[in-house]
Amino acid sequence: MARQIDLTVARRPLDRRAADMLREQILGGGFAPGHRLVEAFLAEQLSVSRGTVRAALSELAHEGLVQQVAYTKWLVPELSAHDVWELYTLRSSLEGLAAGLAAAKRQKTTVLEEAFARLEAAVAGQRRGAAAAADSTLHKTIVALSGHRRLVEHYRIIEQQVQRYIASSNALLADPGDLVTQHAPLVQAVLAGKAVLAERLARAHNISEGRIFAAHLERLAGDKVAAPPAPRPGRRTARTVPPSARH
Repeated sequence: MARQIDLTVARRPLDRRAADMLREQILGGGFAPGHRLVEAFLAEQLSVSRGTVRAALSELAHEGLVQQVAYTKWLVPELSAHDVWELYTLRSSLEGLAAGLAAAKRQKTTVLEEAFARLEAAVAGQRRGAAAAADSTLHKTIVALSGHRRLVEHYRIIEQQVQRYIASSNALLADPGDLVTQHAPLVQAVLAGKAVLAERLARAHNISEGRIFAAHLERLAGDKVAAPPAPRPGRRTARTVPPSARH
């Protein structure tokens, strides 16, 4: 957000537009995990009041994309191995149920085919950001095809956290083409109306990829603990003087 952005030209409520802009920055990596979000600075950049920014940040906090610390500051939260465990176990339950229901209904399957085609196109174009977005959209499409209103509503609560999770997890893939390989069997099962298989594949996909990502974060956390503190520049190390040299 290096340049000033004027949100007053659009018609949506200002706080919603501010939330949209900040959400895009967080999901796109513009605001890294641990980044402090300063209300005054954001208000100036977005040409809105601090109250509007505060309302936008509160909305993002409800989505799990922002964390308020002691009611004094806002941060982009770090993703921990425990956070990932909660997300992938919850996703496996919600998306597994959704995939089974979607396969049983077999309605509007062209929507799912189009979502998978967008994932294939993004992968073929080597566009990791677009691939992560298409990956997220594919899962949301399967949830929507379940026809289960309460399931859709509950999934919407974690939707943005899932999108951030997917982008971070997919960054570990050496070959983005693996995304197509991972999702093709699930999409085929839903399109073929194989409800039991679709549910099993959706659950297995979330558990497998989630464990890999969680293990990666655990290794990173271990490396941080094991690393010795860097010496402070310009500060001399204290030296013990032998008793015989003291006067």
